[in-house]
Amino acid sequence: MTRCWKGIALGTLMAFAVGSGVSAAAPEDAQAAQAQAQGTATAETADAPMGLSARLAAKRSAADAKAAKKAARLLDRANLKASDWLTSNTISENEVVAVWRDAYRRFKTKKGARCSVENLLKRVLKDNPVGHINPSVDLSNAISLKYALPIGAENIDALEGTFRLAVTEGGDEYLPIGEDESDPTLPGELAYIDDAGALCRCWNWRDGQRTEVTDQTPHCVFIMENLQPERAGDLRAAIDELAQQLEELLGATVQNKGIVTRDNPEFVLEA
Repeated sequence: MTRCWKGIALGTLMAFAVGSGVSAAAPEDAQAAQAQAQGTATAETADAPMGLSARLAAKRSAADAKAAKKAARLLDRANLKASDWLTSNTISENEVVAVWRDAYRRFKTKKGARCSVENLLKRVLKDNPVGHINPSVDLSNAISLKYALPIGAENIDALEGTFRLAVTEGGDEYLPIGEDESDPTLPGELAYIDDAGALCRCWNWRDGQRTEVTDQTPHCVFIMENLQPERAGDLRAAIDELAQQLEELLGATVQNKGIVTRDNPEFVLEA
């Protein structure tokens, strides 16, 4: 379950089996696995034709490569589209950034913390397009750039208790992605937390290791955020497009979508 803080519009959608290597087994996969368990003929030899397992692996590899190329193309187009949001060469003077700068001044933050979409747009402004990482990350970045909305993702299976956006009392356990030392929340900081600690520091600035999403994460929730009421349509469009691409490009199953607001402050996550 996720909650809203002071009327911030949060778009949420749940996606299952995102990325390579986590799709549901086809009947052929199940038969091959059973045959291997029984010691029957699924193993290949140097002289034998390609076995079922190898054919399935080759087919999956080709599909993954196709998805990676399509996600990369979407990101390349989004890098170009993002310039439409940048009417000033000073990043903080662009409206889609300025609203977040103002919001960040209203709570305690770490020095230099910025909204995640600002970091993406800054690269575009400096003619340093957001690069390719993997299909799921490229897709998320593409939607974020296209609509100038921050997007985050969390591993549902790693959540403990209630998942919520809240002003913290400080001291919430948090290990940043790529770091070895804990970096707990500050008193008065706005962060995504659950009953075990913080998931993302300073609103949507930096994710933690515990709920990190990879291409092998089977159950995840994507979170988008919008501060401008007049852009409610953009939020809905971004949710719908991300859901469509997750299903078509990555073979995910999107279980449900929803928008959390002050008047509708809860959204149930059921992995």
